Amino acid sequence: MFKPLSIYIGLRYTKAKRRNHFISFISFTSMSGIALGVAALITVLSVMNGFEEELRERILGMTSHIFVTEYNGTLRDWQRLQTNISDFPSIIGLAPFIEGQAMISKSNRVYGSLIRGINPKLESQVSTIEKKIIQGQLEALKPGKFRIILGKDLAIAINATIGDKITLITPHIIPTLAGKIPTLKRLDVVGIFEIGMHSYDSSLAIINIDDADKLFRMRGKVTGVRLKLDDVYKAPLMTRKLLSTLPNNFRTVDWTYQHSNFFRALKTEKTVMFVILLLIVAVATFNIVTTLIIMVTDKQADIAILHTLGMKPREIMAVFIVQGTLIGLLGTLLGIIGGVTLTMNIKIIVTNIEQLLGYQFLPADVYYISSLPSDLHWNDVTVIGITALLLSLTSTLYPSWCAAKIKPAEALRYE
Repeated sequence: MFKPLSIYIGLRYTKAKRRNHFISFISFTSMSGIALGVAALITVLSVMNGFEEELRERILGMTSHIFVTEYNGTLRDWQRLQTNISDFPSIIGLAPFIEGQAMISKSNRVYGSLIRGINPKLESQVSTIEKKIIQGQLEALKPGKFRIILGKDLAIAINATIGDKITLITPHIIPTLAGKIPTLKRLDVVGIFEIGMHSYDSSLAIINIDDADKLFRMRGKVTGVRLKLDDVYKAPLMTRKLLSTLPNNFRTVDWTYQHSNFFRALKTEKTVMFVILLLIVAVATFNIVTTLIIMVTDKQADIAILHTLGMKPREIMAVFIVQGTLIGLLGTLLGIIGGVTLTMNIKIIVTNIEQLLGYQFLPADVYYISSLPSDLHWNDVTVIGITALLLSLTSTLYPSWCAAKIKPAEALRYE
């Protein structure tokens, strides 16, 4: 005979055609609920991972993995720093920059802006700004020409296009016979970029680092150096290594610290969404409790006979644990297959639905991310699958315990 006996009987109860069709319906409902819950969890978490990755790429495309400067806010002799960090193979890019606040004016419109002076030849090592320019070219920022590239929203706000001249007003004061006045400089607009994030597109403007040196009177110094790593998640470790090798007057900040609140909020949202969607699986597993309780009631005579034949209470429990676990296992496997398939093809599916309905879910003129990104993490799939199986197993314990407590004499009294 098949060993162990509890598994054999449990599998037979699961495969047998039941007289009570209501039990079969509840079993199917609980299996479908678990499958839908698991599939929804995998899909939603993958989409949230995709959005997080997309936002991270956009943010890090304009900021830096690691920012190095001195405690006074400026950095002297950045070329020497380049020599000091050449021993770190994880650092694959380095570029100096000068940053300062200024007002940009054209006609009657004046807007505050963050002016960033860059070296066009080195900037591509640490940022994606060259790929984000929609009009003009980064190479147009020649030293001494006083040219500027504006963010798209900033250009719209001041009604500026390529070829226009704008006035840059810096906070540095020039003493004159008429009194002290701020520094004014006319610059030519030679490009427009679009990052896809309002905070950059509406306030950032880029000029050559030599021009920024003159405008902000840096006298050969820079604001700092931006570093790019081969792996963004190495940033905290590399920050500590750099601090241990650089002089005491240096300060290093990595992207996980600069944008900690933003990414912490995304992580919290993902955790909350996981818990909320897990309730779908939990509700479905409660149906397993209903299925097994009805099954125990329906099979009281069989259970009593098994008791009289010498089957132990724990073996009786195992019969119904096997049955409930099998329902949960099948539901989880179907959910994983469905969720992974949906995640891998979600862009195609959403595009087809949009074409069918004639409606775009994420319009490009409203949302900066107009497509539905997805990033499947297999560790998420593993956690979801194990959690669903544990919930299914837990839901079988009480009905199985009730079956083990049935007394043969009472169960067979009216048989």
